[in-house]
Amino acid sequence: MERKSVCSICGEQFPVDALISFAGEHFCEHCLNEETIVCADCGTRLWNDSNAGSDDHPLCQRCYDSSYTTCERCGRLLLYDDACYLNNGDEDYPYCESCYQQLRRGGIHSYDYKPLPIFYGVGPRYFGVELEIDGAGEYDSNADKILAIGNHDEPRVYCKHDGSLDEGFEIVSHPATLDSHMHSFPWEQMMNAAVSMGYRSHQATTCGLHVHISRDAFGRTEQAQEAAIARLLFFVEKHWNELLKFSRRTNRQLERWAARYGYKDTPKEMMDHAKSYHYGRYTCVNLTNEDTVEIRIFRGTLKYNTLAATIQLTDRLCDVVTCLNDEELRALSWSDFIAGVTEPELIQYLKERRLYLNEPVESEVEL
Repeated sequence: MERKSVCSICGEQFPVDALISFAGEHFCEHCLNEETIVCADCGTRLWNDSNAGSDDHPLCQRCYDSSYTTCERCGRLLLYDDACYLNNGDEDYPYCESCYQQLRRGGIHSYDYKPLPIFYGVGPRYFGVELEIDGAGEYDSNADKILAIGNHDEPRVYCKHDGSLDEGFEIVSHPATLDSHMHSFPWEQMMNAAVSMGYRSHQATTCGLHVHISRDAFGRTEQAQEAAIARLLFFVEKHWNELLKFSRRTNRQLERWAARYGYKDTPKEMMDHAKSYHYGRYTCVNLTNEDTVEIRIFRGTLKYNTLAATIQLTDRLCDVVTCLNDEELRALSWSDFIAGVTEPELIQYLKERRLYLNEPVESEVEL
């Protein structure tokens, strides 16, 4: 009589000679092929969940460790000899050729470089950040290190030449919601990397931090947008002294790079005056861009809390100019404005700058 045994997985009976032994158990051919794989390099059989390679090229852990790595950006399996590194081998992260070329194409672009925007988060209120850094060279290799962090899994930032800087470049974000900037963009890690390479922003004196706001954030129609932007201009002029303190700039610096329009009695008068102004984009609120309004008053920084607070303040400005009418905005005091602030980074920064309800705190050094 033919001897039979049971497959350890499906429980079906098979002739003993038809079963295959693996890991101290017996399997039918179908179950063995479903639940195990064979290392493509050494031929060792292993469980599916022990595959250290890919579906197309399964590997045991020993073969992977001896000959392979994984692209840091897309997860593709690579032979060590095929891996690319952004800084001639000194960079810790391996990349496949495709991802390497995409990152290399980043580098430091010309000043007029403007890629198609990639929007992060649910709009219509998006913020684009331009952060200038200086003092450690306009080198592609340095920019690549920042891009490798910022664009680790998605293209969030790019770098551009800026003629106002001595030995640096600017980091430009794709448009993103406040939530995306705070939780999806690795700003703190990018800034730390810049500091570790010797860059400065606040301390460099040459650097600005500019925040673009999508025009659609101000209303659904052009008329609504213009009315809200007029209120923004009015608020900036009315609370110029507080915003000057927030910006960490001096009046003299702003005269050159972010000139004020001059106070008028109503938002409409402010807008009419701004339209006749001839400073181009070098104004505190730059209106020359078709799709965005740019706040240019802020001094550069490589301190994360300051960057976060700046974007949060800009978001708060959008709140008040879109939710209040002209008369309500004219009556709004600085104390009323900051009373609605809830973000801890912004509250901390306001206290550091002595702009928060008489509750100053000691601040860390700006970089």
